[in-house]
This record gives sequence, structure tokens and C-alpha cells, in this order.
Amino acid sequence: MNTHEFYINRCLELAKNGLGTTYPNPMVGSVIVYNGKVIGEGWHRKSGEPHAEVHAINSVKDKTLLPKATIYVSLEPCSHFGKTPPCCDLIIEHKIPNVVVGTVDPNSKVAGTGIKRLIENGCHVTVGILEKECNDLNKRFFTFHNKKRPYIILKWAESKDGFIAPITKEKQEPVWISNSFSRQLVHKWRSEEQSILLGTQTVLDDNPKLDVRDWIGANPIRIILDRTGKINDDYFVKNGQTKTIIITEQENLTSGENLIYESIIFDKELTQNIVGILYQYGIQSVIIEGGKQTLQTFIADNLWDEARVFIGNISFNEGVKAPVLNGISKATKIKDDELKLFTNHD
Repeated sequence: MNTHEFYINRCLELAKNGLGTTYPNPMVGSVIVYNGKVIGEGWHRKSGEPHAEVHAINSVKDKTLLPKATIYVSLEPCSHFGKTPPCCDLIIEHKIPNVVVGTVDPNSKVAGTGIKRLIENGCHVTVGILEKECNDLNKRFFTFHNKKRPYIILKWAESKDGFIAPITKEKQEPVWISNSFSRQLVHKWRSEEQSILLGTQTVLDDNPKLDVRDWIGANPIRIILDRTGKINDDYFVKNGQTKTIIITEQENLTSGENLIYESIIFDKELTQNIVGILYQYGIQSVIIEGGKQTLQTFIADNLWDEARVFIGNISFNEGVKAPVLNGISKATKIKDDELKLFTNHD
């Protein structure tokens, strides 16, 4: 690992602190180096707050060193006015001569204009250091801007004998297949993504809350498929405590601040129409937690980016068969559960 890679890698480490809190902005880290020594660091923490470069520059105690320093940033510095001023202007203002960028920003508002402005103002700019790693860090942001849809994560738990639910159950609540450690991990995942999607039957069967009660973080936006309006106001998903979008074929339903209705036709274009709605709302990522029909529909349409499948240490002998995916990228153990992680490279 050369010098540039070493410091961009540190930028990536810093940027990861913003996972789940920067939407709709990307995660970005920045490091300022003078004479082989780090004199400033920062990362973007929340939309509307200062960007990584601002935190890094502000953390430098002796600002007279900046005109002789190098600033590293995992993503191209912004060049437009949003909720905060352009970071390019701040770098130029402090006369930082060398700028090393991990990757170009795919957002059409930036997309190379930040780099261009820095060069036009006399900065020496190096681009493309650990580019793959920088792109992967912001896979949600890049998918949203490049593919015009959210990053899609499939998630379910299945028994050792391949079922996601028993045929019958006594109570209107989830039948836990995975252990408590796996369930806590799921709540952590929920805090990292912008939204979570469920089909009608899973809501009717389990009456889930879809929150992060076993973790610290923001609850994801709930996306509920309810074609004919079977889910009444008694279900948790309609309690108004978390922003919820109900996708339905019903028309002329009244939306509120936290309960929004979107009407579409449930035809062969269903999955494309769903992700189109999420894109319109600026939603960059979604976890699809079921049930089987919803999961299998996205799988059949090859509209997913990764899947996280728990294999619990129980058997049902009969029940609702789990969806089927081909290939395993890797597997790990969480106590007595197995977690399989799939990646869709298509």
C-alpha cells in the first residue's frame, strides 16, 4: 500500500462512522497531511451538517500549514451550494495545494465539476486512489444516482429444512427462526438502511413493528404492499409513529404526514414501479424482509443487489418454502445460526 492508498484507506475508515446517518448524502472521510504527519481529520456525520473536508480543515490547529499540506478525501469535493457551501471553495480559500480524491461523485450536481474547479484554481489533483473501495463504501449512493433506483437488500430467515414459516401458528406475531444475536444484527442493519419493505400477508400474519428497538439509530421508512386494502388501522405499520408508504391499487386515499398512499397497478412491471416510487422519494436503500411471494418476485425479476439469509437451528418439517438463490458469496456463524451472504453481480 503506497502513501496515497494509506491515507485514502484512513478516509474510508472515518467515512464509515456515518453509515445510516448521512442520507441523502454519501459517506465521506477526509485526512489532511503535512510533512508525513496527519494534522487534521473529519467525516460527514449528518445531512445538513458540515462535510468531511470542513471538519478536517477545522480540526487543524495551525492553519498556516494548510498552504503546504495535502488533503485526502474519499469522494470528490462538492462544487455546488446545497444545505452547506461548496467544499471546493473552502479548499481553494485555504490554498491547500494538493488534493487526492478516491473517486468521482456520480451526482449530476457534482460529477467532475469539483475536480475541474480545483484544477482551474491551481490545485494539483490526483483522482482514483482505491477507487473500487471508495465506490463500494457508497454502493447505495452510487446505485441511486447511476441506476435511478435504491440499493436492494433481500433478507429472510429459514429453518434447517428450508422453510420460512410453519403452515399454522397460534398467535399473530413472528415465529422466531434465528437466535437473539441474529435478531439484534437485523435491527442494526435496519438502522443503516433508509427503508424496509414488506408484503401484505407478512403484515397480516405477524403484525410487525419494523423498528430498531434492539439497536440505537433511526427507524427505517416502512414500505408496505397492500394491493386491496386488507391492512386496517389496528396494525403497527399504520400507527403513524414512523414514516410509512403504503403501495396499493386503491385510488384517492388520503395521505397524512407519516402515512402516505401511492397507487399503482400490480402487474408484470410491479417491481420496477415499486423501486420507481422509492426513487421519487429519494430513498437510496431498501431491505426487503418478505414474505416469500414478495422476495421471490424481486428475485425472479433479478432486481436485487445482495441477500442476507439466516439458517436457524430449528426444523418445521413442513411449512412455507424459503425463496431460492443461486450461489453463495460467503457464509459465517452467529452462535448456532448460519448467515449466508449473496451478491448479485448482474
